[in-house]
Amino acid sequence: MGGKRTAHAVILAVVVGGGLGLAGGCAGTTIAVKEKLGYAKREQLVDQVQDARDEQEEAREQFATTLEEFKALTGYDGGELEKVYNRLNRQLERSADAADDVRGRIRGIERVADALFSEWERELDEYQTASLRRASEEQLGATKERYGQLIRAMKDAEARMDPVLAAFNDQVLFLKHNLNARAIASLDSTVLELEGEVTRLIEEMNASIAEANAFIESMNAG
Repeated sequence: MGGKRTAHAVILAVVVGGGLGLAGGCAGTTIAVKEKLGYAKREQLVDQVQDARDEQEEAREQFATTLEEFKALTGYDGGELEKVYNRLNRQLERSADAADDVRGRIRGIERVADALFSEWERELDEYQTASLRRASEEQLGATKERYGQLIRAMKDAEARMDPVLAAFNDQVLFLKHNLNARAIASLDSTVLELEGEVTRLIEEMNASIAEANAFIESMNAG
């Protein structure tokens, strides 16, 4: 693990030192630079999926923690209301940051996958042996199919985050503008709805994480 991190640090230093950006149009250059330094596109894709899976696991825990904070308020029995608001707002911000991290990882997966599949398709024409070309084409098709299942699951989970964040944000805003016991009591009528949204989100994330594990296993086996 240490050697791999060192290699990634060297790659990053080369990219930054050469004045190359890490986003937008420079993403393809970054992928190519990594490949020239021995970090193959296939390996880059597997690592991106692993990172996205890990970010989803962290986001899943953070959303669950934020829900628990809301649920704890249903038993509110007095105290400084501003502290209650600040605590909830911190959890909301952490959930939003976790969601942004997941989105960024998914975009990274898409960039590397596009580069890998485009190159693979171009190189099919370089085969001189028809049987080897067919075998490679079949492997490409199977890999793209597995990737399609993965990215759909990840995007389903990504889309589910937005309504949960919106619901959290509405409640935090309401508390901000109404720092009184009545505002806290209003959570009693909405916490079940929040719980349902978070439960559905966690189910989508679990499905996405399972697809990521299956994809990683299949790529490593291949």
